[in-house]
Amino acid sequence: MSELSIAEVKSRWNEVLDAVLEVDRIAWLAFFDARIVAVDSGVLTINFSDAQKFGGDHDFSMARNPRHLMLLQAKIEEVFEEPLEVLEV
Repeated sequence: MSELSIAEVKSRWNEVLDAVLEVDRIAWLAFFDARIVAVDSGVLTINFSDAQKFGGDHDFSMARNPRHLMLLQAKIEEVFEEPLEVLEV
């Protein structure tokens, strides 16, 4: 398998999110505004920073349901036919 590029992931990200939405709307809500930061060595790095939304630091990763992350990773593997670990920074 070849290494996925960030451009490839970004170009099909809505497809991944649509697949998540078909199974669990709450999981979709947890990730629909994630920003794709990097794809490297089988790891997809995302974040939720948006200077337009919050003036200071914020980190809600501890509040995310681990099952939602597992579903996201499963749908990524389904869409791209290869697994990616998701890391939130």
